[in-house]
Amino acid sequence: MDVQRKLEILADAAKYDASCASSGTERRDSSDGKGMGSTAPGMGICHSYAPDGRCISLLKVLLTNACNYDCLYCVNRTSSNVPRARFTTDEVVKLTLDFYRRNYIEGLFLSSGIIRSADYTMEQVVSVARKLREQHHFRGYIHLKTIPEADDALITEAGKYADRLSINIEVPEEASLAKLAPEKDVRAIRRTMGRLRLKLDEAQADQKTATKAKPPRFAPAGQSTQMIVGADAANDKTILDTSANLYGSYKLKRVYYSAFSPIPDASRALPLSAPPLVREHRLYQADWLMRFYGFDADEIVDPTQGMLSLDMDPKLAWALRHRGRFPLDIASASREDLLRVPGFGTRAVDRIIASRRLTSIRVSDLARLHIPAKKALPFIVLSDHRPASHLLDDAKLAERFRPAAKQLGFGF
Repeated sequence: MDVQRKLEILADAAKYDASCASSGTERRDSSDGKGMGSTAPGMGICHSYAPDGRCISLLKVLLTNACNYDCLYCVNRTSSNVPRARFTTDEVVKLTLDFYRRNYIEGLFLSSGIIRSADYTMEQVVSVARKLREQHHFRGYIHLKTIPEADDALITEAGKYADRLSINIEVPEEASLAKLAPEKDVRAIRRTMGRLRLKLDEAQADQKTATKAKPPRFAPAGQSTQMIVGADAANDKTILDTSANLYGSYKLKRVYYSAFSPIPDASRALPLSAPPLVREHRLYQADWLMRFYGFDADEIVDPTQGMLSLDMDPKLAWALRHRGRFPLDIASASREDLLRVPGFGTRAVDRIIASRRLTSIRVSDLARLHIPAKKALPFIVLSDHRPASHLLDDAKLAERFRPAAKQLGFGF
């Protein structure tokens, strides 16, 4: 099988893994004439899209889509009837370098099915990164998937070469993982996450105490994980509770959410159809609220529903459930309270705080502050605006923010 056919199979097989962002690492370049590549922002192929519509800037492939495991939700499971292929480590190295020289990519995202053993597979993955860094002095971004049961020495070496390591939790509940992926052990996954956190903490501590010699690097962009949404019966509250636990326990940089996609010859244990993609979108919005807006997982989802609203973003839905906290006078409100106003982003809040020190903020200033007036005005008090007292008590307030109904068409 030629390399082009392998690339066709293994790039397509990798598209289901969403956790391939290239952010948060240390800055490197080859402007000194040594090495190849960089991690400078703005480089890569952000205008290129995968078949499912996701914008990608990394060469995103599997080393092989052969796998010993029979995870029911995975198109590459051992019982799946799909074409199989396997790259040699040298082929992946050459592809990465050739694609970079042509300015197709900015880095590499490499994963693999489990073949022979966890240690053997991890050694093959690490070998690619080792050759890129040491033999070819590649300074671009590298993201490696971590095999949970792999030897600690291999994980340490992976962190030496990779910018980010990730290990997928797959589904939020242990019972679901046991049912859908019987060969995988959630405890082993969490143990590996814990080991990664300890190594990351040690690397950070070494950097702070280093005097002259530069301490060994270990995955400067941290670790991440991915959860499949809609493959089991877990609701959004369960998913967000699991994410909050992962962020708190293992200091993950990101939790990625991937809507379940029906696969050929699927098991009867799986849903017949995919969840609406807007559900994945709402989970990312809720995740953003936890990471940057000071929300706890328990307060984002309506406890009586267990699911995020598909009709409106989770911050707006929260505000409508807590109308007693509004309207908020932005001339005196704390930053924490301002972050909870619908339509207020973190940068907008910083602009408000800077502006109110010098002048009173009026309705006409909202556009300058990049704040959507329609969404924000019912919840705030300005020097020339105060919402009608009955507005926040109006049962029809939520309807004002729902998308307008559209006439169904024929699709052509």
